[in-house]
Amino acid sequence: MNIHPGPLCDGDNLLLTDLYEVAMVDAYLDHGMNGTASFELFVRTLPNQRNFLIAAGLEQAVAFLETARFAPDDLAWLRDHARLSNRTVDYLGDFRFSGDVDALPEGTAFFAHEPILRVTASLPEAQMMETRLINLIHLQTVIASKAARLVLAADGRPLFDFGLRRAHGAEAGLLAARAAYIAGFAGTAIALAGRRFGIPIVGTMAHSFVQAHRQEADAFINFARSRPRNLTLLLDTYDTEAAAGTVVSLAGKLAVDGVHPSAVRLDSGDLATQSQRVRAILDAGGLSGTHIVASGGLDEYALGSLLTANAPIDSFGIGTSLTTSSDAPALDCAYKLVEYAGLPRRKRSPGKATWPGRKQVFRSYDAGGRIRTDLLSVAEAQEPGRPLLIPVMRNGRRVGAPPDLTAIRSHAAAELASLPEPVRDLTHHATIESVISPDLEALAEQADSIGQVRPDHP
Repeated sequence: MNIHPGPLCDGDNLLLTDLYEVAMVDAYLDHGMNGTASFELFVRTLPNQRNFLIAAGLEQAVAFLETARFAPDDLAWLRDHARLSNRTVDYLGDFRFSGDVDALPEGTAFFAHEPILRVTASLPEAQMMETRLINLIHLQTVIASKAARLVLAADGRPLFDFGLRRAHGAEAGLLAARAAYIAGFAGTAIALAGRRFGIPIVGTMAHSFVQAHRQEADAFINFARSRPRNLTLLLDTYDTEAAAGTVVSLAGKLAVDGVHPSAVRLDSGDLATQSQRVRAILDAGGLSGTHIVASGGLDEYALGSLLTANAPIDSFGIGTSLTTSSDAPALDCAYKLVEYAGLPRRKRSPGKATWPGRKQVFRSYDAGGRIRTDLLSVAEAQEPGRPLLIPVMRNGRRVGAPPDLTAIRSHAAAELASLPEPVRDLTHHATIESVISPDLEALAEQADSIGQVRPDHP
């Protein structure tokens, strides 16, 4: 077997798709099905552990649409292995996305059945986008939604992404850092995320650095002299309380060199008890300004327990539970045809029926600025409330400059603040069910009349 030794992941390579997308395009072209189509990407149902979701990944999705191509050698491989006609090969060789995209701005809170993104283009063109768009939007939405829960649990304490080593691949880890920052994390340990996205980067020390020295005190001194700015020392390699005492005993010596421990980190054990004891040791030694950072197997429930116990922890590093979203690692995400050749289209199968037509979400708020209702209606309707989907691409080109990541983060913070208290609750399932407009109900009736059997609406 001949294997092409290319990069692990060519994100803009259209060969990164499911084969059935290409097979359908081949058949569409065979039968002259090149009319305008609209597809919408949405989540059918929320996991029991999620009361809301945070949209993320749009910037990467748009970048993909702008640059997606077939390399000539990949297209030759596909022609041979998928048995494509010369007409289809020529079509794919010239492929460029030229359609329209409307989407929720990144950082927007949303709920089941609400479109995250809509693609309008020729049927073959819109179909080809399915796999990678789901892949990009799904990943970051999963992570941003998990990160938002962690932010709520931390109640204002800074959170940092420590999760790359447990992420499901390099791209997943890098994009998880971005999604977490959107949702309110303060920074990441991933250097490349800092360079690529402008996310603040943080770094402490590992147990190996301490173990490489004969004495723990030597490790602390050497690290402090080499890395004096924002100095954070790891305490739990051997004996946490003894290490805290060592930090106190070294503080005077380090101060002569103008070095002051900014923080100490706890990475194991009973973090509530250990943090209280370490805080007492530091305070008694004149280091009341030295913060305590905790990490090690933390999730939103652990954070809640630590805060309930009044653990004097100033910030947290979150790893595995964030980058794998371990309690809800996947969403029932779908990209479905909703309109073709001017007619509404819907899936009718029980349990997976969809609402037809190009849609808009109109959001209303109470007097306190909390979400009251989401109305799902046809896109061209004039309904009360704020329309959530905005134009993102027209004729294959962006509409305006992409928003700054800091602005996206601020938008996400406002969205979290707008959630009703029951929806913000991390221990009970309560969500917002979209209200279906009469216009959308009527459109569903029209779509059903195309077929012979009218099933129940979703």
